[in-house]
Amino acid sequence: MKNFTYLRAGSADEARTAAALAGSMILAGGTTLLDLAKCGVAEPDTVIDITHLAGLDRIEVDGTRASIGSLARMSAVADHPAMQDAFPAVTQSLALAASAQIRNMATIGGNLLQRTRCPYFRDAAVFPACNKRSPGSGCTALGGVTRNHAVLGTSDACIASYPGDLAVALVAFDAIVHLGSREIPVDDFFLLPGNHPDREHAMERGEIITSVTIPLSAAARRSTYLKVRDRQSYEFAAASAAVGLELAADGRTVRDVRIALGGVATKPWRARAVEAALIGKVLEPELVRQASLLSMRGAADHGANHYKIDLAPRVITRAVLQLGGLA
Repeated sequence: MKNFTYLRAGSADEARTAAALAGSMILAGGTTLLDLAKCGVAEPDTVIDITHLAGLDRIEVDGTRASIGSLARMSAVADHPAMQDAFPAVTQSLALAASAQIRNMATIGGNLLQRTRCPYFRDAAVFPACNKRSPGSGCTALGGVTRNHAVLGTSDACIASYPGDLAVALVAFDAIVHLGSREIPVDDFFLLPGNHPDREHAMERGEIITSVTIPLSAAARRSTYLKVRDRQSYEFAAASAAVGLELAADGRTVRDVRIALGGVATKPWRARAVEAALIGKVLEPELVRQASLLSMRGAADHGANHYKIDLAPRVITRAVLQLGGLA
């Protein structure tokens, strides 16, 4: 691990000023930064500790939205009664992520900024070619072992899947990421790899996440997060879906539906075509199954990850039918 300078920021402004300098990295929960430093992927010159900044760990839910401070712990948000009532998909996504020990340390802001878990990215000694780590060096995953890689949003430069759970639920319910002087819809916060996969987020140097807000909605209140994975705990999603459903007064017609996918794309993936195919229709199993197939439009497999093209629509179907009382 590279030697670095440690700076404990006394305010958000001090943290922003220090973060604007080349070679600086923010320390919150540390669960990602420490991992990447041990791997030799993260080599900061300065680590800026923001863990003690006042007010950034608040969790507030009012009549219009939830506001979650960037330093709120994952476990605190997952266990918050008002969040569980208003945004069950969000709290479930957190409860199904990582381990209890990590959830007690990791912060909401850090979770959104976590880097890919692609093994070719994380093992620089064995796999020196990685466009996320070393732009222009190539993508070792292409032609390699691809079972956990993305089938949506890929490019010739990168096929790494986005690993997180929380962001999938946030994308489904139109959350906003607040950076102090500006705010970004969460769907725009995460960037497709294109020709520059080293840039994963729409933050500029010198910015820090201060909070995330989520608008209240009937679909968010009636929501779920379904995660399919190889083992029951401490495993990333093979495919996951954050789904929210609002039915009309007849209890059958879809008034609103929100769907986002995880584990299958290079960023949290909003399934808008599926939503459009369901809104205004009477909820029926076959309708949901056919609509869910639209989520894989444009999907491209790389051998071993082909199963995701079949799996993801089934995850959507199960989640929608469970919420609609049809499964």
